[in-house]
Amino acid sequence: MPTAIAVTSADMALPPQDERTLPAIVLQDVHRRPLEQALAEVQALLDQYGHLIVVSSLAAPAAAERRLRTIRSLLESDRIALFRPALPPLGLAVLARQLRQLASCDLSPGVIASAGRLLTHYIHAGAVLGSVARLDHVPVGLKAHAKSWMPGSQFGVVAHPEPQLVRIGPEAALAGPEFGTWLLVARGQLTGDWVTGTLAPSWKILGLRETPLPAESSAWWGTGRITEFCAYLPDLSVLYQLVTSVRRTTCHWCGIDVIGDRCVFCSATAPVHDDDRRGRHRAPRQITPGRRMLTG
Repeated sequence: MPTAIAVTSADMALPPQDERTLPAIVLQDVHRRPLEQALAEVQALLDQYGHLIVVSSLAAPAAAERRLRTIRSLLESDRIALFRPALPPLGLAVLARQLRQLASCDLSPGVIASAGRLLTHYIHAGAVLGSVARLDHVPVGLKAHAKSWMPGSQFGVVAHPEPQLVRIGPEAALAGPEFGTWLLVARGQLTGDWVTGTLAPSWKILGLRETPLPAESSAWWGTGRITEFCAYLPDLSVLYQLVTSVRRTTCHWCGIDVIGDRCVFCSATAPVHDDDRRGRHRAPRQITPGRRMLTG
């Protein structure tokens, strides 16, 4: 029985990446419909699929999150995972599609839900903006704020995995992924020519696709003058290899398999044993930071 992957708006349900990608469940206007109706819909999904992973944006209405948490509480279910990573809307839609790809494999619900946190590290999400005056998710200096009021100014911004901001000009460049990716582009009120003509070649993009701009993007980026972009790993085989290469553990509370130290379904964290407590007083092991290299 495949795990259901849900989003909270139809424009976050991207077209399938391949023939195996499962369709997304759209919980449209979950906070505007009667509670009884939304409750019955989620219960039916649990009866059909067993487990439900809901991926929603931080830009989504707060009422939607409250409604989902209310439903989870009323159903008293540890089979509902609410996942709200700090990704821009287009990056979040890409992540939801990657989880839909993984849901077609022989992975348990806990592993798929935990994979969301892992895969965010391999998503490079940003935008070209006509103004950064209302940008809250990336640090903006005083000079950039001042220049954003100049007519015709455009800024290249990466929000994830590391914040970057440059004013677009002949020498403008943004650091990108060190592994092979595809690029998804969503044009708003800007043409996006810099993304396709300059950014994509500099990031050595393997392929490029376009999609409509998510409705929540303007609120997330603080402007409607925007072209959003996201570099991602498209191949299911690579995603599967990434997820299965991570050590699995069993959640001590609900008993499902997870990767990482926190269960996305019941929110339990791994217990701290005596050896772990003693290890806190030892000198930390020196680790040389590095970035994992992948190919698309």
